[in-house]
Amino acid sequence: MKLQHLSTWMSDHVAAVVLAVGIVALAWPASFTWIPTSSVNWLLGVVMFGMGLTLRPNDFATVLVRPLPVLVGCAAQFSIMPLVAWALCKVFALPAEIAVGVILVGCCPGGTASNIITYLAKGDTALSVCMTGISTLCAPFLTPLLTWWLAGETVDVDVWAMMLSVVQVVILPIVLGLLVRWLLPQVLATVVSLLPSLSTMAVAVIIGIVLSANAARVLSCGWLIVWVVVLHNLCGLVLGYGVGRALRLAAPQRHAIAIEVGMQNSGLATSLAASHFAAYPLATIPGAIFSVWHNFSGALAAHLFRRQSA
Repeated sequence: MKLQHLSTWMSDHVAAVVLAVGIVALAWPASFTWIPTSSVNWLLGVVMFGMGLTLRPNDFATVLVRPLPVLVGCAAQFSIMPLVAWALCKVFALPAEIAVGVILVGCCPGGTASNIITYLAKGDTALSVCMTGISTLCAPFLTPLLTWWLAGETVDVDVWAMMLSVVQVVILPIVLGLLVRWLLPQVLATVVSLLPSLSTMAVAVIIGIVLSANAARVLSCGWLIVWVVVLHNLCGLVLGYGVGRALRLAAPQRHAIAIEVGMQNSGLATSLAASHFAAYPLATIPGAIFSVWHNFSGALAAHLFRRQSA
C-alpha cells in the first residue's frame, strides 16, 4: 500500500519531482554525472514499455469511430510544433547546437503525460490516448524526416540511423509492453498501479543526467533556451486549441488536441540528441527543459479547461 500511495503521489506531483531533480542536477552535478549518458535510451525504453502496458486495442478504436479529430490532431502535431520550432530558431538566431535540440522536440510525437493532463482537464481522454498512440507509431518515419528537412542545412542528420533508434527505444518497448499485457494479465494487475511512479522516476533521471552533464553550459545560456521552450510549448497549446475551434469540434476534443499538440515526447528528443548529435552537447538541453516546463503548463491548461467546462 505504501508503494501505491507513493506512486499516486508522484503521478500527482510530476512537475515538482522533475523540477527538484533539475535543480539538484544543476546545483550538484556530481549527483548524476556518475550515471552514463547511454542510460538515457534505456530509461526512455522503460517509459515506453509502461505506455505499452497501459494500451488496449480499444484505445485505437477511436480512429474508426471518429477519424476526423484523430487525423486533425496528428496532422497538427507534426506540422505546428516542427514549424514553430523552426521559426523560433530563426527569430532568436539560435546557434546550431541549440537549434537542432529545439527542432528535435518539435518533430517528436505527443508525450504520454498528455493523457493524464487531458483527463484532469475533463477533455476527451480516449481521443488523447489514440492520438498519442498513432503519432508514436508515425514517429519512426516522421520524426527523422522532419528533423532532416528543418535542420539538415546546418547539421548532419542521419535519417536511417534515427529511424532505427526510434524503433529501438519507442516501438519495440511498446510492443513488448503490449505482449506482456496480453500474455501475463495477472502479473500486470499487481504492478499497474506502480507504473506512474516508475515513468516519473525514469523521466526525472533522464533530466538529471542531461542537466548535470551540461550544467556549466546551461547556467551560461539557460535563460535563452528556457524562453524558447516556453514559447514553443505555449504556441502548441494555443494553436492546437485554435485548430479544434476552427473545425468546430466539441470542447472536450478541442482541449484534448490542444494538450496533445503542446505536450511533446521530449524524452525521445533528449535520447535522439544524445545518440545522434553528440558533437552538439547543448542539443540535449531543450528536451530536458521541455520535460520540466510542459508539466507545469499542462497542469495550468488543465485547470483553465476544467473551469471552462464547468
